[in-house]
Amino acid sequence: MPEVHETEVLVLGSGIAGGVAALLLAETGHHVTVATCNADPGESSTRYAQGGIVYKSADGSAESLMNDILRAGAGLSSPRAAEILATEGPRLVSEILIEKLGIQFEEGKGHELSVIREGGHSSDRIIHVGDSTGLAIETRLIEALRRYPNIALLPSHTAVDLLTPAHHSRQRLAIYNPLSCVGAYLLDQESGNVVRCVAQKTILATGGLGQIYLRTTNPPCARGDGIAMANRAGARVINAEFIQFHPTVFYKQNAPSFLISEAVRGQGGRLINARGEFFMERYDAEWKDLAPRDIVARSIHLELLAQKADHLFLDIASFMSADAIRKRFPSIHRECLKYGVDISTEPIPVVPGAHYFCGGVWVDEWGRTSVNNLYAVGEVSCTGLHGANRLASTSLLEGLVWASRASQDISSSITTVHTLNAADIPPWQDTGKEPPDTALISQDMSVIKHVMWNYVGLARSTRRLTRALHELRHLEFEIERFYQAVRLTDALIGLRNAVRAAIIVTSAAWQNKTSVGCHYRV
Repeated sequence: MPEVHETEVLVLGSGIAGGVAALLLAETGHHVTVATCNADPGESSTRYAQGGIVYKSADGSAESLMNDILRAGAGLSSPRAAEILATEGPRLVSEILIEKLGIQFEEGKGHELSVIREGGHSSDRIIHVGDSTGLAIETRLIEALRRYPNIALLPSHTAVDLLTPAHHSRQRLAIYNPLSCVGAYLLDQESGNVVRCVAQKTILATGGLGQIYLRTTNPPCARGDGIAMANRAGARVINAEFIQFHPTVFYKQNAPSFLISEAVRGQGGRLINARGEFFMERYDAEWKDLAPRDIVARSIHLELLAQKADHLFLDIASFMSADAIRKRFPSIHRECLKYGVDISTEPIPVVPGAHYFCGGVWVDEWGRTSVNNLYAVGEVSCTGLHGANRLASTSLLEGLVWASRASQDISSSITTVHTLNAADIPPWQDTGKEPPDTALISQDMSVIKHVMWNYVGLARSTRRLTRALHELRHLEFEIERFYQAVRLTDALIGLRNAVRAAIIVTSAAWQNKTSVGCHYRV
């Protein structure tokens, strides 16, 4: 690739939000570049979404979905965002996922789509593809993107920083103009070269930041890259204290953490403690095991503390036949078997884990950030939909809806006149020649994960948060010195972004003294 790559729209990320935005823009004739730090463009958080996506209930009521969203968000969700999702979402699922991409969602009697219920929902309205809904969507989406000659897919390209004329332009008078984005510096992982990708419009779709925690359901690249880059570029970030911990993450010594879908509880699964007792009715008498995620996760946390245990169990084997379990949850069954647990005959060992970032880069109802020509869609953004806690299975739908809206806004506002001369953006300046010490990167990431898990996790206090800020700020200073002194790699970029994202989350948690939703102060 040449040192300068020019495109109409640069999309950073290839999950449902970035992929759908790219697809819709390409359909209208725009030249789109999709960059992802993964070697496989289909590797994204979307790929690992098990449960499903909100569609519509039997009565088709948008109002009931809005009410469920607002209730789960603990009074901090944007009513306008909830209205947009509830009214536009079902149509877009039908038009884009079912008709355009041909996703084969499971059917019930009479070839009607099979709808189920998950925690916090007042009716059955979730559609799914077994327990691999995200994988089905992502596979078809990448196939569709590859068919368009006006889409350039750049796997193994890590965004280093957003290009903002106020910071990067050779024309120094640009500093007096409003903040704007004109693309990004991209590290080609194979060659080690940094490419200037200049674009009229840039879409952040980099996903979440679960990897800043010790236990998470998120894939490796979910380290807060988009949040950190947007923050350095001057974009507004809000609600960063609201990290949703999924109640049920697989737990076994020397085994990876992975999601045990909420759909397991939706199908009748019950949580049991080390004594074999069902305990959720003690914490939420109405919803019990189907209470909103923050309540279930904190209940598990309290139960673990009370019994001095490091995990408890989720029992589905007592409530479904073995054949039904293997049919409904084939991926979960297969993955657990790898580590000696047969979910069709025995309870699943689980703990809570960082799952979803409810905050993010502030956007309006069209996905526009506070920086001109910079959009954000999906988990990296904060539309206001989730408030203080996300309602189950709304994340894929939010990505779909705001990808559609952002693509509409970009298509209507993009011009054929290029107002920026690509030569005004200087090439990347290598400040270090030596390769970074991988042991230092690994150790620093471990420190971040442990600090965030122990001090900025399910239960937070002023003392813990103060300690976290002190340690993270010192670590960021050392990481920045390290970053300036050695050659760029994906891991080094991720480390720099992770510590910045951790500080953003911790600062927001420190400032918010009120327990609300998934932000819990003790």
